[in-house]
Amino acid sequence: MKRRAFIAGLGAVTAWPPAGRGQAGPVIGVMCSFAHELQGSRFGAFRQALAEEGYVEGRNVAMEYRWSDGRPQRFAALASELVQRQVSVIASIAGIPAARAAKAATTTIPVVFQGGFDPIEYKLVSSLSRPGGNVTGVSNLGLALGPKRLEIMHELLPAAKAIALIINPDHPNFQSQSREMQEAARGFGLEISTVSARAEHEFDGAFAKAAQMKSDAVVIGFGQPFTEYGAELGELASRHRMPAIAESREFVNAGGLLSYSGNREDALRLVGRYVGRILKGEKPADLPVQQATKVEMIVNMKAAKALGINVPLPLLGRADEVIE
Repeated sequence: MKRRAFIAGLGAVTAWPPAGRGQAGPVIGVMCSFAHELQGSRFGAFRQALAEEGYVEGRNVAMEYRWSDGRPQRFAALASELVQRQVSVIASIAGIPAARAAKAATTTIPVVFQGGFDPIEYKLVSSLSRPGGNVTGVSNLGLALGPKRLEIMHELLPAAKAIALIINPDHPNFQSQSREMQEAARGFGLEISTVSARAEHEFDGAFAKAAQMKSDAVVIGFGQPFTEYGAELGELASRHRMPAIAESREFVNAGGLLSYSGNREDALRLVGRYVGRILKGEKPADLPVQQATKVEMIVNMKAAKALGINVPLPLLGRADEVIE
């Protein structure tokens, strides 16, 4: 089911019962970007880890869900709602904007974040080993993997010289992404051209521009809005017949050529563990920020065949999953 259809199908129906209605126990506030995230295996890993800590939704813990529908500016209001609801802990699983909004909204309610960023740089914690305050969380590999995606594309297409980087200029890590990708490109003897895309409606135009620039391949940037629109990007890469690599599994499932990313399911499992431990009485200040280190590469051989690309055996051998 496509995301638009799913969200439209929610309509005025409440998909989950309001926390605390007919239920006893603590309340967990959950902030994410889209409602559909709460139905997938990634959030399933969060629920499973929480259950292993002794907390099962609807039995001895309730959930209050808030999602931004892809509009990061909404997180400030959503975090305030959860604080007013007096939830026991906030699980922020939508990267930098959600984590910053949660931290700004409360100094007393524990916050557990998840995202591919440096929490010290964004002043969420004072130290990775002893965060201090009411915030801790899980940092997964995100920004650091950009140059690796470029390296993989170079290995796949060694004759390619012109690469388009589709990137969001409004993303907090825009400057870092651009700088690191340009440095990596010089090392591989490649030329990178930046193509901007701030929102989903700009994706099609970004691929069209990459084609007009005679780009040999596309590397899709890290973070929002690309993280949450992997399927749409995969469909566009296939339609434009453009070799492309992105960070999400949904990208290759929808027809994209390659994905290389941190394993977010693993990260959310760690978030679930921390939420459970906090509900048992541990303090965020004493829980070190964890690093989710698992990465996965997925290759879509059907897409490679359609593009006339022969995937080198060494690259194929390193893939965690191959879509035939």
